[in-house]
Amino acid sequence: MREAGRIAAAIEVLEDVETRHRPVSEALRDWGKSHRFAGSGDRAAIGNIVYDAMRMRASIAWRMGAETPRALALGAMAFGWGWDKAKFAGAFADDEHAPEPLSESEQAAIAKSLDGAPDWVRADIPEWCEESFQANFDEEWVAEGAALAQRPPLDLRVNTLTADREKAAKALRKTPQKAPICPTGLRYPAGVGASRTPNVTPESAYQKGWIEVQDEGSQIAALLVGVKEGEQILDYCAGAGGKTLAMAAAMENKGQIYAYDADINRLAPIHDRLVRAKVRNVQVRDPKPGVLDDLKGKMDRVVLDAPCTGSGVWRRHPDAKWRLTPEALARRQSEQVQVLSEAKDYVKKGGFLVYITCSVFPEENEDRIEDFLLSNGDFELVSVGEVWQDIFGFDKPKPWSADFNSVTLTPASTGTDGFFVAALQRTG
Repeated sequence: MREAGRIAAAIEVLEDVETRHRPVSEALRDWGKSHRFAGSGDRAAIGNIVYDAMRMRASIAWRMGAETPRALALGAMAFGWGWDKAKFAGAFADDEHAPEPLSESEQAAIAKSLDGAPDWVRADIPEWCEESFQANFDEEWVAEGAALAQRPPLDLRVNTLTADREKAAKALRKTPQKAPICPTGLRYPAGVGASRTPNVTPESAYQKGWIEVQDEGSQIAALLVGVKEGEQILDYCAGAGGKTLAMAAAMENKGQIYAYDADINRLAPIHDRLVRAKVRNVQVRDPKPGVLDDLKGKMDRVVLDAPCTGSGVWRRHPDAKWRLTPEALARRQSEQVQVLSEAKDYVKKGGFLVYITCSVFPEENEDRIEDFLLSNGDFELVSVGEVWQDIFGFDKPKPWSADFNSVTLTPASTGTDGFFVAALQRTG
């Protein structure tokens, strides 16, 4: 396919997303199945256009004066890929699969700046989220929102049970960079234009369990739990096990981690991952009544990677940004209250409850911790910031923190996905 044909395909995918109200990933997958002639490079380029359009949806719509699939695709090419009217004219002129040529108004729109745009448009966030971003990031909230509208890198975690960072990096066909903060991290920076993200899963380093695909922010959150060899850990919302595996490596397979999730489907992938990573100190417990009763009051640390809106990972799932509603945020807050109430019972006296979200909303983060402490006088907030300094030192990018107790990682501050981490110690 030529460039103009790829743009036409992206418009088709965006029309499918709009009319059928479905995730971008599903629309792209189905388009690929029905267009077998398209090569992997074509599919990657089309996906880049669609995802870039969704990341910058608000700012593109404001500049283009429309929010149609065509306007979003053209805007992605103009404001994300740097196309001007001459580039469009040349690409569209000799391709029978090209969209209609740009109109005069579209030619004017692709040269328009964001001067005069509302702040929420410049931040590329839903307008109703403006108050939350202001509360969390003060004067930097527009920059923080805009950073969440950029392409993410591909981050890898080196499994120190099987390899070191140098060994893993050398084994990969395309040499990655060292991650900026995490000592076990590798990174392929975000690409531009039609460039493809490396697929590491077929590589021997992945198959041998030397690396895992995991954003650096998630790696950091796992390290900030502060696990030690020989401890008893409950990962209460383990999901597919990313943080479970990271903690197991940090513990050098010593001690015990209990991996649990209320959704057995989310938990299912952990079994194969544990085998591939050669992890021996994790016991998976499927959700059923009473399955965790023997752990109550015995855990050194309970990790609660709580259900949340996922606002911190909007770079990777930009369509979720525009589907999110105030009602969905309220539901997540109720779920967070519930899992905090459940998880606390497993913490022993002197042990820690570590609360993590991949959200940047204070309603899901600081507000939840404050409310929990008001209702649970036998817990107190301890400093995650001190753990940060012990692990990463003082010369790395710093996370957001009002008092250096809890911390918030973001694309703009730490170059990672958005994560919140707070630690509570049981005193009675």
